[in-house]
Amino acid sequence: MEPSEMTVMKKQSVFHRVWALLQKYMGPIFVSLILLVGHWSFGIMEDIWTVLIAVGAAVAVDLVFGRLYFGKWKNASSGYITGNSVAILIRSTFVWPYALTSAISILSKYVFRYKGRHLWNPSNFGISWMLLTSPSYVAGLSVQWGNNLWPMLIIWVLGIVIVHRAKKLHVTAVYVISFVAFALIRSQITEDPFLAEVAPLTGPMYQLFIFFMITDPPTNVRSKKGQMLVAFLVALMEFVLRLNQLVYAPFYALAIVGPVAKFIDLKMSREK
Repeated sequence: MEPSEMTVMKKQSVFHRVWALLQKYMGPIFVSLILLVGHWSFGIMEDIWTVLIAVGAAVAVDLVFGRLYFGKWKNASSGYITGNSVAILIRSTFVWPYALTSAISILSKYVFRYKGRHLWNPSNFGISWMLLTSPSYVAGLSVQWGNNLWPMLIIWVLGIVIVHRAKKLHVTAVYVISFVAFALIRSQITEDPFLAEVAPLTGPMYQLFIFFMITDPPTNVRSKKGQMLVAFLVALMEFVLRLNQLVYAPFYALAIVGPVAKFIDLKMSREK
C-alpha cells in the first residue's frame, strides 16, 4: 500500500471516530449549545456556579444510584443533560434549589418505575415538582429570543437534525402544530393577540421542551401513532391549563399526560 493511501485511510479513520463520538454525545453538545447561545443572546445564566451545582448534583446522583441499582457505572450524559436543563429552566435567588431540583429529577428515574422503566422525563418531573411545591423559592425561565431570529434558527436546525436522527421528529412536529392551532383558538377565547399566544415557542424553555422533554425515548410510548397522540394530548392539556392561567402549563401537561400514557403502554405490553 502506498504511503499516500495509508495517510488517507488514517484520516478517514480519525474522521469516523470523531463523527461517532459526536453522534454519541450529540445530546449533551446540543443542550450546552442552547445554554451558550441563550446566555450569549439574553444572559439566561444566573451565574456559572448555578450551572456547575445543577450539573454536578445530577451527575453525582445518577452515577451513585446507577451503580447501586444496576451494579455498574453509568454514562454521565443523562445526568449532564438533566443538570443543564435544570440550570436553564429554573430561577432562584438561592443556590440549593438547583442542586435539589437536579437530585429530585434523577431520583425519579429510580423511584417511579414500572416493568423496569421510568415513567417521567427526569427534568420534567423535578422542575414540575419544585415549581408546584416551592413557588416562593423557584420560578421558571420566561425569556424569549425576541426579534433576534438567528439564535432560534440555529437551535431549531440542530434540534430538528437531532430528533430526526432519533426518529422522533414526528413527536416534535405534532406538538408544535397542535400548539400553534391551540394558540389560535386561545386567542379567539381570550381576545389576546395570536402572536402573543404563540410567542413562547421562540424561547429557550420551549427549545428544551420540544427537542428533549417531549421526545425523551425512554419515556415515549412504543408506537409512532401512539407517540403522535401523546404529543397532541400534551398540547391539549397545556391548552386547558393555560386557559386556567397556569404559567408553567407545558411542564405540568407533560408531567400529567406522559406518565399515564407510558404506564398504559407498558401495561398493555407483554414485556416482563
